[in-house]
Amino acid sequence: MFNLNKKTALVTGGASGIGAAIAETFAQAGSLVWVADRDETNGRAVAAKIGGRFISLDVSSEAACAEAAKTIGALDVLANIAGIGHVGALPNTTAADLDRLFAVNVRGVFNTCKAFVPGMLERKAGSVINMASIAGVVAVRERLAYTTTKFAVVGLTKALALDHSHTGVRFNSICPGRVETPFVLARLKEYPDPEAAYRDMSSTQLNARMIRPEEVAAAALYLAADESSMVTGSALMIDGGWSAGK
Repeated sequence: MFNLNKKTALVTGGASGIGAAIAETFAQAGSLVWVADRDETNGRAVAAKIGGRFISLDVSSEAACAEAAKTIGALDVLANIAGIGHVGALPNTTAADLDRLFAVNVRGVFNTCKAFVPGMLERKAGSVINMASIAGVVAVRERLAYTTTKFAVVGLTKALALDHSHTGVRFNSICPGRVETPFVLARLKEYPDPEAAYRDMSSTQLNARMIRPEEVAAAALYLAADESSMVTGSALMIDGGWSAGK
């Protein structure tokens, strides 16, 4: 069940964290995986580990995404995982901060879809998985710019699903809560009390633990596989109950 044999997938942001876990899971399921990232060192390492291919890609560039589509060719699965964050409410969020997050988190998804989805529509098959967040469903304190962009990702995904509902191409988003990635662990070390900060972040999930990247990757595998053929336009929550209420 949930095999990706003979399928080709592109995972943006595949050099580390959730993206790397998804790339590895897809490869284990039989897919040829293209790992895309601006981090060439770690991106190439992930690709080598899983027997995939690496492509350097800045998703915020429409031209770069178009060139990537020429290099890679037809896709069966497009996993838009690349994203960046920002901490701040309105007083300490600048227009430049919002623009920077929008360029990667929203325009990045739009750019890759513009580049790769036409081929899927032509073949009447494909699965697009966009990484949103719990912050795309409920607002998160001190994350104004991030929350804004992740709500946009959820909306963009639903609009794509609606517009192409009869084509055989599916569009879904994943909305994780707090995930224990190398990036998150590195940021925690910047706090005066990293252990207390870790406990605080974990407590937002009702079961009081962080989500593992491979748990998010398992959901991505389901959405990529043919068994989820009736799932489109969804925002799949992997949040340890966060969205159920505190």
